Amino acid sequence: MTPSPIDWQAALAQHDRWLRTVAVARLQEPQAVDEVMQEVALAAVKQAAPLADAGKVAPWLYRLTVRQALLYRRKCGRRRRLAGRYADQVERQERGPPAAADPLGWLLAEERRELVRRALAGLAPKDAEILLLKYTEHWNYHQIAAHLGVSHAAVEARLHRARGRLRQELAALDVVEVGR
Repeated sequence: MTPSPIDWQAALAQHDRWLRTVAVARLQEPQAVDEVMQEVALAAVKQAAPLADAGKVAPWLYRLTVRQALLYRRKCGRRRRLAGRYADQVERQERGPPAAADPLGWLLAEERRELVRRALAGLAPKDAEILLLKYTEHWNYHQIAAHLGVSHAAVEARLHRARGRLRQELAALDVVEVGR
């Protein structure tokens, strides 16, 4: 006797609420539940061996939800590790060659970078933003104006004021003289 086919759409709709609760408890990320529930529905529909007993649908869906939540967490962990490795690689490239090449030059450059970071942190966000766009992204005035939705003259004025404020912050850190 062949088992009667299970209406998976109805079964998933019937058990959706408590399966979502299980997924939230496992993931502790409410925004990830929809993705996990999509995987559960997909796995339920394209299962390799059909479920013989319709009475075992709920426990089977529970195990499937737990497995999909674990797979999701594993995938997120892989992404975090990959992003971390990439960030480390970019940071190493920004630092340049190892300290053995010129230890004093490397140390002075690191100190200078740290002082500029501290000075930028003391600026208003708009000032820091426009300076970073100009000097780290290497955008010209026209590009900055187009992206920020302001005129070329406004960019010139804002950059002039931001440079002055940065100079004051650096002076407060005893990096530059105020008279410059």
